[in-house]
Amino acid sequence: MNTIWSFMKRNYKIILLILGVSTLLWSFMPKEPKENPEKDQLLIEMITYLLEKGHYDPVKIDDTFSKDVYKEYIKSLDPTKRFFTQADIDEFSKYEYLIDDMIKLKDLSFFNLTHDRIVQRMSDAQVIYKDILSKPFNLYANETFDADYDKQAFSADEEALKKRWEKQLKLSVLSTISDKIKLQDGEEVATDEFEDDMDSDTYTPKTKKKDEKPVEKKTFAELEVEAREATLKSLNEYFGFIDELQRKDWFTIYVNSIVERFDPHSSYLAPEDKEKFDASMSGTIEGIGAKLQKKNDVTEISELIPGGPAWRGKELEAGDLILKVAQGDELAEDVVGMRLEDVVKKIKGHKGTEVRLTVKKVDGTVVVISIIREIVELEETYAKSSLINIGDQTYGLIQLPKFYINFENKDNRDAFKDVTKEVERLKAQNVSGIIMDLRNNGGGSLQTVVDMAGLFIEQGPIVQVKSSKGKKDVLFDRDSKIQWEGPLVVMVNNFSASASEIFAAAIQDYKRGVVIGSKHTYGKGTVQNVINLNELLKAQQPFGDLGALKLTLQKFYRINGGSTQREGVLSDVVLPDRFSFIDMGERDIPNAMPWDKIDRANYTPLKNDFSTAILNSKKRIATNDQFKLITENAKWINERKDEKVFSLNYDKYKLRQEQVEEKAKKFKAISKYNNHLKFNSLPYELERFKNDTILENKRNRWHESLASDVYVEEAVYILKDLHKGAPIHATDFSNKKIKLAEKH
Repeated sequence: MNTIWSFMKRNYKIILLILGVSTLLWSFMPKEPKENPEKDQLLIEMITYLLEKGHYDPVKIDDTFSKDVYKEYIKSLDPTKRFFTQADIDEFSKYEYLIDDMIKLKDLSFFNLTHDRIVQRMSDAQVIYKDILSKPFNLYANETFDADYDKQAFSADEEALKKRWEKQLKLSVLSTISDKIKLQDGEEVATDEFEDDMDSDTYTPKTKKKDEKPVEKKTFAELEVEAREATLKSLNEYFGFIDELQRKDWFTIYVNSIVERFDPHSSYLAPEDKEKFDASMSGTIEGIGAKLQKKNDVTEISELIPGGPAWRGKELEAGDLILKVAQGDELAEDVVGMRLEDVVKKIKGHKGTEVRLTVKKVDGTVVVISIIREIVELEETYAKSSLINIGDQTYGLIQLPKFYINFENKDNRDAFKDVTKEVERLKAQNVSGIIMDLRNNGGGSLQTVVDMAGLFIEQGPIVQVKSSKGKKDVLFDRDSKIQWEGPLVVMVNNFSASASEIFAAAIQDYKRGVVIGSKHTYGKGTVQNVINLNELLKAQQPFGDLGALKLTLQKFYRINGGSTQREGVLSDVVLPDRFSFIDMGERDIPNAMPWDKIDRANYTPLKNDFSTAILNSKKRIATNDQFKLITENAKWINERKDEKVFSLNYDKYKLRQEQVEEKAKKFKAISKYNNHLKFNSLPYELERFKNDTILENKRNRWHESLASDVYVEEAVYILKDLHKGAPIHATDFSNKKIKLAEKH
């Protein structure tokens, strides 16, 4: 749920205070380049100073703080308790109440101890699992494996640790055998492979279908061997990634164990993470437009991003292996065996610069490919729309994955400009209503959401923001133009957070549209700034890029005065989902900031009456078989969420799996639902399809998912009721006086 907010101008006093850190810290800076420990000490000093002086609600760095950091840090290093033994924990525990003092003294001895130990224990683990998987398992012994790691103690000694590894590996092998037997019988099962759904930003397990040709029948003993080999391969790949981690990566984990004790949304962004964060927020990267993955010791092209320079050049292909990388006319550098992260750094670069790749093609030939880097747009980040046809009526749906913006280049795409275009395009198709789909939208730019809410109201306050000093800002939409005056439905779920909640709350408070979805949204009501640590130091420093600190500086509030923090936005129409009986979101995080409220802003709700449409919706939901099935599934998920003990006896494991699968069969109908709505791309996209079949395929897949979406169906029915009912007002000319001169 990470978000970035453009508040530097309004926070100038806080920023000036923070900038004062440069003078304080420079006395610590070494005059000559040093090893990383000095850099780590500098980071600790800078970050804790910023947290204590700039955080909205700073916590006291004392013994209680130390205990919390210790607990979360150890959990971050070994969440499944399969590396450390109790002897390690006993050794670490002497630091449990000393971390606060060590932070002040810039003492890294605790980190150094834990870092060296986790690296050693992971090396030991590779010996353990390879030894265990080299021998057949007894899969008929009456054993169980407890996966409730939080309640487990650490293994008493190395023998107990090996036994825990053996049980965990046995469970993995049992699961693989079970899947292989189903495949032999021609059943549909999830595989270990995943396909990247670029449009929904999710990963969906691939499945083997019943109508595919069944695999060759094998004996149980043969399947057991194959299952151990598959588990070994999977673990080798996992530890191959772990082995590439450097000390700085582990230090980032330690630093964030400190930072995140202040609140869940403050965090340290190492240089690589800062780049990813910026790309996520802007929806763009500078480079060649290719996705890479590690294949043994070689970097492989896994996918080309449509529209990017590599895709347009048609020389580079998925499956090509990168052997060398050269910058322009410089000598090529061998990258075989290099960390994937480091290869990515060498290939990425500023727009207009050249990179030359020596690649081994899928046919075995070796060629040198020159590519000029460009700004590449990540299409899956951006807003997209669809026409929905039902009977003689046409409606529009706009899906917005996040409130993206490029703060460094305002001429680039941003969510406000893109949604404005989509609304105009839908209006040109004479739609009778619009659905804003903000499900799974984790937030983004505050100014962007303020502007976007203004597309649907005349003018007025959109959100309130309060600093730690109590100063209140009211952010206004000052544009009197209304882009869309017709029926509006906003779709949200448990994972709609931050800027999504601001938008939904504003639409709800103005009575401009109907908010439907989960019982409540995520509940993130805090504002973060991203502070570039490099810019805080006045003189050149010898350590290179220090990264950034994402720091909570403010809280935002609805215009009705209530906070969305913890509580989220309550839907006008609650739609059952698979998490209906599980408490999720900010309220489930122990150190999340509390809910509170401030004075109401000066605004006048519209005179819209949605009560009939809401009542009709509730009646439909109560009698809808699909929603009944979803509710039953949610209850079953809630019942099973604490089921963490598994039998390692094959017969008992098989029996339990059969019971679960028999029950699950009933719920497969949920994904096979057909809402009988017709979804079509807009004319401008149909033109693009002529030269971009990849985009066409993505949109087809998106439309297929929408066609099985009962939530979209209900949103359309609500729009129909709004359309045929009382007129929808985006303005209220009888109560038009809004005090735009209110201090902000």
